[in-house]
Amino acid sequence: MSYAADVKKELTGLLVHNGNAKAELSALMRMNGVSTLGLDQTVSVRTENAAIARRIYTLLTQNYTDIIVEVTVADHNHISQHKSYGVLLKTQVNEVMADLGVDPFGLHPEIPSRILNQVDKRRSFLRGAFLAAGSVNSPEKANYHLEIFTSHEELAEQLLVIMKEFSLPAKITDRTGGYIVYLKRAEKIVDFLSTIGATQTMLRFEDIRMMRDMRNSVNRMTNAEMANIQKTADAANKQVQQILFIANEIGDLDLLPSKIRDIAKARLEFPDDSLTELGTRLDISKSGANHRMRKLKELAQMIKDGVIYDLSKL
Repeated sequence: MSYAADVKKELTGLLVHNGNAKAELSALMRMNGVSTLGLDQTVSVRTENAAIARRIYTLLTQNYTDIIVEVTVADHNHISQHKSYGVLLKTQVNEVMADLGVDPFGLHPEIPSRILNQVDKRRSFLRGAFLAAGSVNSPEKANYHLEIFTSHEELAEQLLVIMKEFSLPAKITDRTGGYIVYLKRAEKIVDFLSTIGATQTMLRFEDIRMMRDMRNSVNRMTNAEMANIQKTADAANKQVQQILFIANEIGDLDLLPSKIRDIAKARLEFPDDSLTELGTRLDISKSGANHRMRKLKELAQMIKDGVIYDLSKL
C-alpha cells in the first residue's frame, strides 16, 4: 500500500463531529464529481477507493434521515482486476445537494459560506478534498509533493485561500483537464496532514523525513571530510616533490636557512601531516608553517626558471 493510501485509510477512520460532517461530505461529493442519472435525478459519486465510498455512504446516512443510498461495485478493468465504487443517492437529491452546496451539473463550483464559516469546518473540507482528489509522495522519496486536483479553477482558488489560512503556502498549476493545488516543502506537508487530522501518518512522515535528512547530512559531512583529506594529501605530495627537487638541485637541505630546512625535513618525515600538524611539531602556527612552505615553493620555481637566488635571504 502506498503512503498516500495509508493517509487516506487513516482519514476514513476518523470520527467527525456532526457540525463538521457536511463540510467534509460537501468536498467529497464535489471533488469526486457527481453526476445525474436518468429521469429520476439519481445522483452518483464514483471512486476507486472502497474506504472513501463507505465514508460517503456513512456521512450521507448519518446526516440525512429517510434517504435511500446504495453502494455499487463495478470491474474497472478485467485484466488489472481494479474495481470502481459508486455511491448512488436515489431520494431527496435536490434537498441534499442544495444543503451541501453542490451543483450536480458543475456549473457553480463556488463553496457556500455556511459550509466554511468555522475553522473546524474548513479543516473538514480540506480533509474531504484530499480524500477525494489528493495525493502525497512517500517521505522516502527526495521529491516532497502533496497535491489536490480539481477541474474547476475557481474551486482551486478557494482551496488555496483555505490552505493559506492555516499557513500552508500552496500554489496552483495547470494540468490537462484541470488544476493542481500543491505543496512542496516537507514541513508544510507535515502541517497539512496535521491540519486534516492524519496524525499517525503525519508522525510517520516526519520520522522518515528526519532520518533521510540526517543520513543526507552525514553523507555531506563525510564527503566534505573526504574531500578535505584528499586536498591535504595532494598538497602534501606536491610539497614533498618540490622539496626533493630542491634537495637534488642544491645537493643538501642543510644548506637552507634553519627555519626553511626544518619544515622541509619535517615534511619529508611526515608526508601525511596537515600544515597544522607540521606546525605543531615545529612549535609554530599554521600560518607560520604555510609561510615557510611558500618559501620552499618559490625557491623550487626559481630553480626551474634558472633565476639566480641567495639561500641566505630565504
